[in-house]
Amino acid sequence: MRPFRFALLSLALAGCRTTPAGSPAASPSDTTAPPASTTAPETAATPLTRAQIEAIVAAEDRDPDDRQADARRAPVDLLLFIGVAPGMRIADIGAGFGYTTELLARAVGPTGKVYGQNPKFVLERFAEQGWSARLRKPVMANVVRVDREFGDPLPPDLHELDAVVNVLFYHDFEWMEVDRAAHNAAIFRALRPGGVYVLVDHSAKPGAGTSGSQTLHRIEEAVLRQELEAAGFRLDGEAEFLRNPQDTRDWNALPWQSGREEQSDRFVLKLRKPI
Repeated sequence: MRPFRFALLSLALAGCRTTPAGSPAASPSDTTAPPASTTAPETAATPLTRAQIEAIVAAEDRDPDDRQADARRAPVDLLLFIGVAPGMRIADIGAGFGYTTELLARAVGPTGKVYGQNPKFVLERFAEQGWSARLRKPVMANVVRVDREFGDPLPPDLHELDAVVNVLFYHDFEWMEVDRAAHNAAIFRALRPGGVYVLVDHSAKPGAGTSGSQTLHRIEEAVLRQELEAAGFRLDGEAEFLRNPQDTRDWNALPWQSGREEQSDRFVLKLRKPI
C-alpha cells in the first residue's frame, strides 16, 4: 500500500478519540417503510426518544472535540435512525477514535454492550493513542475493544447483535482491497434475525460505482445496496439528514484534499437481516 494512501482514512476518523481483542475495556428522520418480511420483532426495551437522545448528546462530560463534530455528524438523527435502545448489543465498524462508539455506549447504557472494531492499519497509523485514551473513560465501561481486519471484523463467536454501524468506511474497502463479500457475510452472521446494518457514506454520481473510492472518497449508493442485498440483507430504511443536494459529487470528500468547506452529500441506509 503506497504511503500517500495513509492520509485518506482520516475523514472517517475526524471528530472522534487497551485491552486484548474481544475483552472488556478497562476503564427518525425520513425513512422508507420496511417490507413486511423484514420487520423486526418487538425488542425488550423501547427505543430512545429524541428528547432522551438529545440529553445524551448534550452531556456535560463529552469531549469538546466531539461536541464540535456534532454539527457535521448529526448524532441525534443517527441514533434515532438506528433505533437504539437500552440493553442493545451493537458493533461499530471502523470505530476510529471512538466518536460514534461513545455515543452508542451512552445510549445502550450499562445493560448493553458495544463492540468497537478497528483494523491494524487504522490503529497503527492513526487511532491507537486516541482510541486507547477514550476506552479509559468510565462511560466506556460497556465497550469491548475488537482489533480485527475489515474482511473478518468480528469474533466468530459473536452472534445475536441487534445492530452494526459503519460510518464513512465502506467506500475505503475498495482501495484497501477488502473482500467486501466476506465482510458483508460476516456482519450478516453476527446479527440476530431482524437485526440491522446501518451505513453512512459519501455519495458518488450515478454510474460511478467504486471508481472514486480513493480519488474522491465516494461510492455509488446503488452499488453499496446491491452488495448488501446480495449478502441477504433487505433495505429497511433511508434517511435524508446528511444529504446535500448542492454537492456536484465530482470533488474529493476529504476537506483537506478538496479545500472546500461544504459538506459532501451523504446517504444513510438501514439494511435488515430477515427474520
